[in-house]
Amino acid sequence: MDSENPLGRFLRARRELVRPEDVGILPGARRRVAGLRREEVALLAGVSTDYYVRLEQGRERHPSAQVVDALARALVLEEDAVAHLHRLARPAPGRRRPAARRERVSPTLLRMMEGWPRTPAVVLGRCLTVLAHNTLGGALFDGHTHSRDLVRLVFLDPDAREFYPDWERVAANTVAGLRAAVGLDEEDPELIAVVGELSLKSETFRRLWARHDIRQKTHETKRFRHRLVGELTLDYEALTVNSAPGQQLVVYQAEPGSPSEQALSLLGSLAAEAVEAPHEPARTTKKGTST
Repeated sequence: MDSENPLGRFLRARRELVRPEDVGILPGARRRVAGLRREEVALLAGVSTDYYVRLEQGRERHPSAQVVDALARALVLEEDAVAHLHRLARPAPGRRRPAARRERVSPTLLRMMEGWPRTPAVVLGRCLTVLAHNTLGGALFDGHTHSRDLVRLVFLDPDAREFYPDWERVAANTVAGLRAAVGLDEEDPELIAVVGELSLKSETFRRLWARHDIRQKTHETKRFRHRLVGELTLDYEALTVNSAPGQQLVVYQAEPGSPSEQALSLLGSLAAEAVEAPHEPARTTKKGTST
């Protein structure tokens, strides 16, 4: 993954997504570029065209905060993308990458999650893999090839579009959330593996990754079509785990009194029965053969 000019790559990708009419420019009939021209971004941001070209080409890498804010307005960036652009323009001093290590979930957090028998909860790692879940959280995503990897579930599972009725929106938000989760660390070996595999296997992922959308996973209403209990409409909140930077605790809830609450209760009962079901020993006949 090219890390030589992240600021320039981000500016170019976002520039190509802005429609001229979105910023008050008549598109005209002879435009040969997607989105805005470089000189149009420069004009909207109040900088010279030469300076903006140097930013995209990587010959200028540290614009001032005022210029970053002006570029963000010109490119119609949302709040998370604005914050990301500031980080690209003023990255923290370089630190040696720590040795790769397994992401572990706090035993205290695990006990807390298991104390929510009616509330699905999962802990996500930096690349949106499911590091841990309570019983109901596991049941919510159970039954898929990639039940423990939300990015691969969305883009590689054959039944993903059935599981997520609003698949297009989920796909876009998943990629934007992945970029937000890893931040500026595009050289993370796990991220490189995920992006490499999905770019080869999913044209949709490849297209969405190239957009450089970035959006923190915070809260949303999401629809599921579960193989056991049918339609579920759940609200979720994503909370950062301060004791383990990079981890997120995602908690789901149905609207009280709704059909989704009833379906979630049924799923909880089924999951509890599966956990508590005793393993009956094989019965033996008088001749010593099992039945």
